[in-house]
Amino acid sequence: MNSLRLPVVALAVASAIACGATAQPAPTTVPQPPAPSTSSVPIGPTEVADSQPGVIPVGQELDVRLQSGLSSETSTVEQRFEATTVVDLMQNRRELVPAGSVVRGVVSNVKRPGRLDREGSLTLSFDQLVINGREYAIRGMAAQVFESGGIREEVGTVGAGAGVGGVIGGIIGGIKGAILGAVIGAGGVIAATEGKDVHLPAGAVIRIRLDSPVNVG
Repeated sequence: MNSLRLPVVALAVASAIACGATAQPAPTTVPQPPAPSTSSVPIGPTEVADSQPGVIPVGQELDVRLQSGLSSETSTVEQRFEATTVVDLMQNRRELVPAGSVVRGVVSNVKRPGRLDREGSLTLSFDQLVINGREYAIRGMAAQVFESGGIREEVGTVGAGAGVGGVIGGIIGGIKGAILGAVIGAGGVIAATEGKDVHLPAGAVIRIRLDSPVNVG
């Protein structure tokens, strides 16, 4: 009679072991750190390319933040607009262009999307740089556009080296990367890529490439 109970006992023990095995907590998954930002907007001051002292050379790039929105839907040719530089531009430890300096431009061409050519576009020309109240003539065009998360996302990221007027310029946190639905073409044309108007919101960052030297010395 005892021999008949052995298989039952053995089965009960095996079931208990199996239940105990399944009751073990799942292994803890360690969260992976977020991937680094792919934005190429600089995080600190920009060093000017090799040039004569006090001269910003041809080809130098400046990142500027739009103070008001622009769109191929509402903007008009010869419309003026302003932006501010995002970071300090340095040359051999000398500040040539402090963050927050005003850069002025004009909408030189606007194209609305049509039935055949469905891509709206804007062409922006930059013609004036203001450094500590002094105006300099420049000639530049858009090379890249970046989306910004806005001032709220950037609060607390202003460093001591942001420069005078760096409340708007010099703040980098919140830059999300290239603006979706927009591409830069020949001559600095900012075109929509999804068959509609192109929109550049206030706070968007535009990378300007200078086509002429600027002597700010």
